[in-house]
Amino acid sequence: MTDLPTPSTTRPVPGQLTMTAPRRGKPPRHLADLDLAGRVELAKELGLPGFRAKQLSTHYFTHHTDDPEQMTDLPKAAREELVAAMLPRLLTPVRTITADEGATLKSVWRLHDGALVESVLMRYPRRATICISSQAGCGMNCPFCATGQEGLTRNMSTAEIVDQVVAANRMLAEASDLSAPSDGGAELGDEADDDEEGGSLPSSGGRRVSNVVFMGMGEALANYKAAIGAIRRMVDPSPEGLGMSARGITMSSVGLVTGIDRLTEEGIPVTLALSLHAPDDELRDELVPINTRFKVDEAIDAAHRYYLKTGRRVSIEYAMIRDMNDQAWRADLLAKKLLKRGKGWVHINPIPLNPTPGSKWTASRPGVEQQFVERLRAHGIPTTVRDTRGSDIDGACGQLAAATSGAE
Repeated sequence: MTDLPTPSTTRPVPGQLTMTAPRRGKPPRHLADLDLAGRVELAKELGLPGFRAKQLSTHYFTHHTDDPEQMTDLPKAAREELVAAMLPRLLTPVRTITADEGATLKSVWRLHDGALVESVLMRYPRRATICISSQAGCGMNCPFCATGQEGLTRNMSTAEIVDQVVAANRMLAEASDLSAPSDGGAELGDEADDDEEGGSLPSSGGRRVSNVVFMGMGEALANYKAAIGAIRRMVDPSPEGLGMSARGITMSSVGLVTGIDRLTEEGIPVTLALSLHAPDDELRDELVPINTRFKVDEAIDAAHRYYLKTGRRVSIEYAMIRDMNDQAWRADLLAKKLLKRGKGWVHINPIPLNPTPGSKWTASRPGVEQQFVERLRAHGIPTTVRDTRGSDIDGACGQLAAATSGAE
């Protein structure tokens, strides 16, 4: 493998937000960066007939391959050149770590400029969910999140985001049968079933990605154009895209209100997950620095507007931090603020805090967590504790920090 420079990211000071990503060299243009019309134009620019764009789209989005040897419908003499021009390598695998008897796979990827990102593939009995990154690093600087502590290296392109899903589909095609049972917690991807109709997505049997969650590295709504482009590639029918259900996609945000409002107007019925972590501004200012710009009530209002426009029930993510945000009165305050906007529009996912190196905070005591959950349920709010799948390989929520992953 060609040696690439290691990106240098200065760690932000506590509370510092990085809203504008550093400028770095753009990744190579890829078929997934473009809609089908754009791919046809690219093919013509390369002196190729337009139908080659559809052929390559079929190989990539339907068969999940970028291997020219498998593209026997393309002229043999020109395959390598075609693939190099329209399907350049975006993610170079550095290493993959497994857990949960092979049901969880954390992949570290090196991008074209040496930046490192991670994705986590989780196989469940009826679905396969991938947690993807949208930025190399993160500028939101939440002090209990390993990614935020590393700072923001750069935004990822639409194709770099999509390629994580395509790579996961390749892994699933080669995977052995699943043997690890679910531990009974809320699975990543459960948000997709939280709609007004109460219906569930069709089972994929864990053989292809059915659910995508933007809960990896980065704040996707701070990389808005690329993230929305990636969602469109995921939901476009094959071979224009991956042909996924928008309901199977979850967009997570720490409360970037302007981004949530833009997402509301897109007309794509993805699920919104608001990472709230505290119901009061005094504590949330410390835990989630974006709260110094958009307060708790503003973030909740934006989430409620999303529900009103889309009909998609919102998920509230709440990291349970011992003696910080797990008091019973905070559960009551959270319930009060959510119910003020109405009933039936929200679901809460408490998440036991996952350990990160050097952190002064740990997960809530089990009894305290249970009391918090029971108080929320007593107010009539559906509440399910999040599965901490992958925590032993630093692949769970808040643990992704590829810059310190030991990747070579």
